Amino acid sequence: MNTTELLDGYRRAQDGFDEVVSQVPADGWDGPSACAKWTNRDVIGHVVWGQELVRHLATGVPYESRTGAPGAPNPGVLVPGDPVPAWRAARASSVPTLTEESLRRPMPGGVFTDAPLSGFIRALIADFMAHAWDIGSAAGLDVKLDASLLPDSWAWARETITFRDPDFIGPEVAPAAGADEQTRYLAYLGRPSAVAG
Repeated sequence: MNTTELLDGYRRAQDGFDEVVSQVPADGWDGPSACAKWTNRDVIGHVVWGQELVRHLATGVPYESRTGAPGAPNPGVLVPGDPVPAWRAARASSVPTLTEESLRRPMPGGVFTDAPLSGFIRALIADFMAHAWDIGSAAGLDVKLDASLLPDSWAWARETITFRDPDFIGPEVAPAAGADEQTRYLAYLGRPSAVAG
């Protein structure tokens, strides 16, 4: 996948997330999400944190905050009030930092040690889609993920997910026979409520 294709997929995954969060009612943010242990506000706080992380990684500036990291107890503190403007502002400040040069920058440790930033962007495409579903399904929305992004994102997940942890990516669940690709993808990412009913 070249840079243009990667960033186009990233943009479309962000657009899909934005479409979902723009429909959440004001009283829907502090209820439970489909992401274990997190409210909808926590999920969007985690996503905002991720955009800040990307901006720092792309520019080479250290980022010490763990407030919105996977498994953090309360990422929602990052987005008090209406969280959607905070998400959009974080996106707007992060995206321009993604260039050919910055995408080649090696990651400074953690799960993606020594991998280039471009690999982390592939991970975030999955993150956007999973969390769009986590928020939207909990808010009663009929979330349809971008079908064109599913094959590569699923390939990334199969290549990369080497351990399972409820605070990161939970155990794979078994979808019903004949389940569609979106349901099978979410089941692989450990979303049991995606296959319920």
